[in-house]
Amino acid sequence: MISGKDKGKTGTIYRALPTTDQVIIEGVNVVTKHQKNKQARSQGQVIEKSAPIHVSNVSLMEGKKAVRAGYKFKGEGDKVKKVRVSRKTGKTI
Repeated sequence: MISGKDKGKTGTIYRALPTTDQVIIEGVNVVTKHQKNKQARSQGQVIEKSAPIHVSNVSLMEGKKAVRAGYKFKGEGDKVKKVRVSRKTGKTI
């Protein structure tokens, strides 16, 4: 996370929402949700879940440092592939 209440935290992205430019990261931006009981004799619950975060507040990690991503083309002729690389080190991500 680059900014927000969880600035500096890291985690793995387990869902991407491309239509709204958001991602959901495990253990980051955790919110509590109160859920009613479903049956007459059961109890309600307080559930903790991760809420979506805008992509601009998230950065890629290489080791313990955040890096910016760039693109390079690898291959020749018809087998050219676009590869994401680290701007600082030039390694593929």
